[in-house]
Amino acid sequence: MFEHRTAADEDGGLPTMSSSSRRRRFLRTAIGLAAVLVLSVVGAGAWFYHRLDHNITTFDAGGVATERPPAPVPVTPGAQVPVNVLLLGSDTRDEGNSSLGGGDEGVGHSDTAILLHVYADHKHAVGVSIPRDTLVTIPSCKLPTGTWTAPKTDQMFNSAFTIGEFAKGNPACTQNTVEALTGLRIDHTVVVDFKGAAAMTEALGGVDACVPNDVNEYGIHLKKGLQKLSGQSAVDYLRARHGIGDSSDIGRMKRQQAFLSSMIKKVQGQGFSLPTLLPLADAATKSLTVDEGLGTAMKLVDFARSVQDIKLSDVTFVTAPWRFAGERVRLVQPDANTLWKLLKEDRTLDGQSTAGTSAATASPTATPATTAPLTPEQAAAPVVVVNGVGTSGLAGSGAEALKARGFQNVSLGATTGGRLQTEVAYDPAMKAAADQVAALFPGARAVEEPGAESITVTLGRDFRPAGTQLNSVDGPSPSPSLSPSSAPSTPGATPSGVPSGIAENSRNADTDPCANLTFG
Repeated sequence: MFEHRTAADEDGGLPTMSSSSRRRRFLRTAIGLAAVLVLSVVGAGAWFYHRLDHNITTFDAGGVATERPPAPVPVTPGAQVPVNVLLLGSDTRDEGNSSLGGGDEGVGHSDTAILLHVYADHKHAVGVSIPRDTLVTIPSCKLPTGTWTAPKTDQMFNSAFTIGEFAKGNPACTQNTVEALTGLRIDHTVVVDFKGAAAMTEALGGVDACVPNDVNEYGIHLKKGLQKLSGQSAVDYLRARHGIGDSSDIGRMKRQQAFLSSMIKKVQGQGFSLPTLLPLADAATKSLTVDEGLGTAMKLVDFARSVQDIKLSDVTFVTAPWRFAGERVRLVQPDANTLWKLLKEDRTLDGQSTAGTSAATASPTATPATTAPLTPEQAAAPVVVVNGVGTSGLAGSGAEALKARGFQNVSLGATTGGRLQTEVAYDPAMKAAADQVAALFPGARAVEEPGAESITVTLGRDFRPAGTQLNSVDGPSPSPSLSPSSAPSTPGATPSGVPSGIAENSRNADTDPCANLTFG
């Protein structure tokens, strides 16, 4: 390629090339090759983005309500603001989804709705699941004819998506409903159908998921245990309700939260480079319907990169505080409104600012610590310690702390999982002993339960055994900087002040994927 003649090549008639000339010629050639490579890569990238743009479907912004909650204002000029993204799952059978399962032919329903709140620091996030059966007020929504419906009260939440029977559903109506329900302005709405879910899991090479039991119903076949799921099996896991876990929609949401946590972990493990994002984006965009603000590949990739600094441990999922109302669900107040208020103020679930400023939101807490000796009656009081997180060895650590204090009748209860704040429950007759128990767990919530036969300590993620740091997989590991009284407040580990309706329905994204998959 760089052939040249020397003085020994007399019949060539070419002059001898100096070493400096050879270097200059090589340098020019190398620069030229580099330029060609750069142009080739840029051209390929532009072609790929163009392809992704053609994949994306947007919904009509004309269906979004004109009267909306205000957009957040930057604390200082140019500062980042929180972002709210509404994630919806569609079970339509149209456009090839019938082979993966789905609803009736034509318009689908949205049985999955997660409001993702990305905090202004873009390093923490909370995903709020809204039960599909929640009774809500559906505000005025736009029909295909261009007319608008009248608001309707006590409607199932998922029916908003079907209003107007649009071929791809009515995400604008669901967005309007969520804004009216929460008072939060939704910045972006994303709808994913079964094909999109299957394609994304395949692009990632499978996602770790925990199946609580063997499933062989309604054409769904899943084996019990932790495994990698992709394609059809992933869709089955996400959509199945009957015959898996507690067969409830609430249990299905808990599995979806655990699955999304595993997806986040997988993406973060592979990195946010373009070689990782573009194939994933190609798989996803073929089955995405988004608002116009995310209507190009560049906008989607830019948003993905804007949240790349959020660690798995700084993502929390919470189901909006709920209770059964016959066959439907109602939100529990004031806990649900407290949740919306915390997010509107960009505060964590325990009322903290991501900048570290405390908020004036607190729940009743246990009696302050005391060093008074135990009486014989207090020492003999029955105490049951429950692992409310799922972390191996947690209840044992709590029991050892009680025994070291002098309690003699300490036993372990069954693991539950999903608890953020530690709780001490007791019969009023045991209050003196319960106060001594609660003193060992700073920030614990004290609850009177008339008729209780023991003092029950349900440990939450706020509990830190002295000299240890919790690890969601391997159990406690040495960390002398953390103790029950010094554990820091983060969105995933709340030391106090979490309303019970929020704490009992929460899970951190780094929780064991097999923990807390049912509501019972």
